[in-house]
Amino acid sequence: MHQEKLSILFVINQTKTNKKGLCSINCRITINNKRKQFSTGNSVNPKDWNSKKQLAESKLIDYKVLNGQLSIIKQKINNIYFKLQIENVNIKVDNIIDSYFQKPSKKEDSVISYLNKDLEKLKRLIGKDLKQSTWNKFNYAYNDVASFIKFSFKNKDIPLNELNLNFLEQFEYYLKTEKNNKQVTLNKTIQRFRKPIKNAISEGYLDKDPFLMYKASRVKKEIIFLTTDELDKLENYSFEQTRLNQVRDLFVFCCYTGLAYNEMTNLKSENISIGFDNMEWIQMKREKTSKQIAIPILPKAKSILNKYDNTLPKLSNQKVNSYLKEIGAIIGINKNITHHIARKTFASTILLYNDVPMEIVSELLGHANMVITQESYGKIVRKKVSEEMKKLNLKLSISQKLNLKHLK
Repeated sequence: MHQEKLSILFVINQTKTNKKGLCSINCRITINNKRKQFSTGNSVNPKDWNSKKQLAESKLIDYKVLNGQLSIIKQKINNIYFKLQIENVNIKVDNIIDSYFQKPSKKEDSVISYLNKDLEKLKRLIGKDLKQSTWNKFNYAYNDVASFIKFSFKNKDIPLNELNLNFLEQFEYYLKTEKNNKQVTLNKTIQRFRKPIKNAISEGYLDKDPFLMYKASRVKKEIIFLTTDELDKLENYSFEQTRLNQVRDLFVFCCYTGLAYNEMTNLKSENISIGFDNMEWIQMKREKTSKQIAIPILPKAKSILNKYDNTLPKLSNQKVNSYLKEIGAIIGINKNITHHIARKTFASTILLYNDVPMEIVSELLGHANMVITQESYGKIVRKKVSEEMKKLNLKLSISQKLNLKHLK
């Protein structure tokens, strides 16, 4: 049983009186040095109030009713206190006041306990609305929260209502210094942690978002892709080893389709169909976003499909990336080439550099929304604009020189 010490005290504020010269009587509840007070709805002449006896006394006024009401209030609070003790709950001033005014008691839970419940809920969605790999990411994030609480609070868990902005800032510092996470990695961890905390608000465990004022540090991502010359060099190089030619073909195919590794691996003949425009299209669901995508099969991609009778070679992602490094070294491309760069090349060199509008690029890439595309490829568009302005500037300079020469 909890042994919290309860103090009930009736107090008046003599500095504030109404037109009749009366002061309101407040009830002050204190538990373990934490206190709150509320108005009893009664008032008294400050001269008639005996704070030691905790009642009103006067030879002229009968205060039996008032004192009786105060006694009832005190008895009711004591009854609530004893009831909570019997229930063996953590007694707080707020709990007593809420019970007194018959407010629904606030749900209570601890951080790790709530996160574990959230993991169980997510687990039931695997294979429906959630992938196992996505669940694993949430599990890793929640494990980081658990290790941080143990490290910082020397405890296995803390109450949800003790979360505040400082907690999240210290968690970020912990991920940087103790876990050696890069900014992009810890941003994802914090993003996944904040999701169930927002759910806790809607479920009544928290009054407001304790992390509302938190601002994640932005990460400047440099988009790496192959230029037109580099892509041309790669396409036309003949390797002695069959494995390198195959991986080159897979990479080039994705440079002209924008397919990620899993989509390329899962591509089947039934995913290829004739569209309304009599062109061949790849139609499938993007694994990462579950968004349906439709991509026109450009001539270069078509020639690679024909080469392998519409069945692309199957290699592990690890082998593909390993061979791509070898390919880059052989043909002299000074970039860390991975399969994902093919997707970046499709968006940049094939689409944006050929004046395909951003909204169409977003649609072909299967992004969840345009913001993702703009944040990733906005600089490339600006670079393209800059190059076009340089060409225009050169044309105008030549034209001006010719006009000056003509005038002479």
